[in-house]
Amino acid sequence: MKVLVACEYSGVVREAFKKVGCSAYSNDILPTRIDGNHFQMDIYDAIDAKDWDLIIMHVPCTALAVSGNAWYGDGMPKNHLRHEAVAWTKAVWEYACSKCPRVALENPVNVLGRMAGMKCTQYIQPWMFGHTESKKTGLWLKGLPRLAETCNMEAETKALPKNVSQRMFHLPPSKDRGLLRSLTYQGIADAMAEQWSKT
Repeated sequence: MKVLVACEYSGVVREAFKKVGCSAYSNDILPTRIDGNHFQMDIYDAIDAKDWDLIIMHVPCTALAVSGNAWYGDGMPKNHLRHEAVAWTKAVWEYACSKCPRVALENPVNVLGRMAGMKCTQYIQPWMFGHTESKKTGLWLKGLPRLAETCNMEAETKALPKNVSQRMFHLPPSKDRGLLRSLTYQGIADAMAEQWSKT
């Protein structure tokens, strides 16, 4: 299976697919953090680079996420950037779907349903995949089954202080905070690779 993991500089999902025997490539405008197959280019060029069997997209969430409503919501100073992000995301989703039989888009809770008519297929949490953390994330799926949980840690997660269980939300300001928050949890990456490589 030939897999493109778009908008991923970290290589986490790419390497998970590589471990299960797939020919996997990551793509981002940034260089990859982990050496391996990586297209450092525009996402459209990466989609066109091969005849992919599966495309997974981790599109930028800053302007899309509801957590950014104070800056990007209706009437807010950066609202125009949200409209641009929604239009770009819808266009790249439709383009990927026109080129590949299996497509997944991953993003936190956002405005795509309301503003672009893109209904989320399912929501997942890191604690469903062996992590004692909470970060509600949506998956938009074409030609793929819903991701099945592998190791439920909900009880352990709820017992932790919120600054621990919601570690990513509580990261202090830094130049690389956005990149750190964009990293896919290993348990989720492994579940994607193990389950979707069999479709």
